[in-house]
Amino acid sequence: MNWMRLILREIAFRKLNFSLAVLSVAAAAGCVVAQFTLMRAHDFQTQRLLAAREKEVQQMMARLQDDYRKIMLKLGFNILILPAGASLNDLHNDEQPPILMPEEYAHILASNRVMTINHVLPALTQKVKWPERQRKIILMGVKGEVFIQSPNQKPLLEAVPPGHVVVGYELHQSLGLKPGQTLALMGREFKIAKLMDEKGNADDITLWINLHEAQQLLQLPGKINAILALECNCEADRLAKIRAEIGALLPGTRVIEFASQAITRAEARNRAAEQALASLQHEKESRARLRAQQEAFAAWLIPVVLAAAAVWIALLTWLNVRDRRPEIGLLRALGVRAAQVLGVFIGRAALSGLVGALIGALAGVWTGLRWDTQLPPETIRQVLDASLLAAVILAAPVLAAAAAWVPALVAAQQDPAHILRES
Repeated sequence: MNWMRLILREIAFRKLNFSLAVLSVAAAAGCVVAQFTLMRAHDFQTQRLLAAREKEVQQMMARLQDDYRKIMLKLGFNILILPAGASLNDLHNDEQPPILMPEEYAHILASNRVMTINHVLPALTQKVKWPERQRKIILMGVKGEVFIQSPNQKPLLEAVPPGHVVVGYELHQSLGLKPGQTLALMGREFKIAKLMDEKGNADDITLWINLHEAQQLLQLPGKINAILALECNCEADRLAKIRAEIGALLPGTRVIEFASQAITRAEARNRAAEQALASLQHEKESRARLRAQQEAFAAWLIPVVLAAAAVWIALLTWLNVRDRRPEIGLLRALGVRAAQVLGVFIGRAALSGLVGALIGALAGVWTGLRWDTQLPPETIRQVLDASLLAAVILAAPVLAAAAAWVPALVAAQQDPAHILRES
């Protein structure tokens, strides 16, 4: 009798038993494939997210450069004094309270006549909501320079008179404002003193008013968050000297120089790099924790489902052998060898493993890809692991056959005469 025909007849006669074996293998194979596919999808998603994050960092650095140009006002200021712990980005950030310092610091700096700097200008800058226009703007309060080295020098920035406002380009263009008009700002009336030309940066959405009026509107009397100045640019290693002199006079402050592009970029990139590294590190740690959780889950899930499938196949084979003892005895009496009987049960188990592996592999791939809905379609081919699928499809029949080996061996070694007497 043909060996394969015996296997097919055995499967046809015990369809439910065979289906349950296929289902158990499919469940195990599906779990394995789904888990590894999910981890590969996670890895590709991590690479994509980190690449996008690095692009955001580059854009953030470009925005910071615009903020620096705004602080300098393009009028020659090249020294910025900030409270310790504050960054240039904080001047235009409305998501947290501003870090402040006393306005008196500017007068202390002026009265001590630090010879390495000139043109001291205190300022209060904050991003606020303009309630009358229902939009966000940058409000900058200035009162003019409190110190100039020589009486023959002209100020780099004229003071904004009380009751007046200087309007950035985008604001006056979008609102159709004209010089001399009156506008309402946070419940007070201001006369437009000047309309700024287009700068292509944060200046275009800025309103400049008198410093004391800005302090009143923001309810920050006597407070500033920046001091602009001009360095003399006459000595080597001037930045270190400026920081030493100002640090001694104004504790709790930090100095940034804008004199040369090299130093400006260094300051900008250092601050941006710190923010970028912190953000990227947080993203990496978060993704690494998720990856570790997936690995830990797979470490116990996969052995459990494989063991459960093996036990289930062994049990199904044993039940089949027990129910088929009379038929096995009759086949042996008709001359079917023990090896053929063993081959029928082992072949049946291997076939159930192959069919179950194919079904489970397809289901596992679908589940793993569907789990991460943010995975771009173009990366699906990269996520699929052909070697993993081949290994599962090849290993499943072997494991199923191994699980059925002992019950099948018991069936093959039984004495046909003894079986027939019992039947």
